[in-house]
Amino acid sequence: MHSGCTFNHRYVKSNPREVENATWMLTVFHWFGQYFCLHFEAFQLGMAPVYMAFLRFMGDEAEARNYSYSLEVGANGRKLIWEGTPRSIRDSHRKVRDSHDGLIIQRNMALFFSGGDRKELKLRVTGRIWKEQQNSDADVCIPNLCS
Repeated sequence: MHSGCTFNHRYVKSNPREVENATWMLTVFHWFGQYFCLHFEAFQLGMAPVYMAFLRFMGDEAEARNYSYSLEVGANGRKLIWEGTPRSIRDSHRKVRDSHDGLIIQRNMALFFSGGDRKELKLRVTGRIWKEQQNSDADVCIPNLCS
């Protein structure tokens, strides 16, 4: 469980040539009195191996629309940024994945971001969650600009 509106995770895999249809990591966040779940996984998209990260809201779709999130991955002076609305946990994992509603990173780009000899996946995914309709100053998320 993680408290706070910003996050910074590293995903490491020793053999990125193997892409299983499996979730690598689920991280639960508690913020604004609500729960969110960050998914990160590898799967085949057609013939291409990809990595995907997306956020789900533990509530219904109408409530989920009150929040937004961003995900960022990058290195070597390059970055990809995804911004969207979390999907409801009531949508199946497969439905979210198959809709491609998240940050999708092709394997070659992921290996470029990993640096080194491209034989090990080392991705750093950062992000933040914010409330779309601010009702009080307590709901404001100020990202840490120093990290």
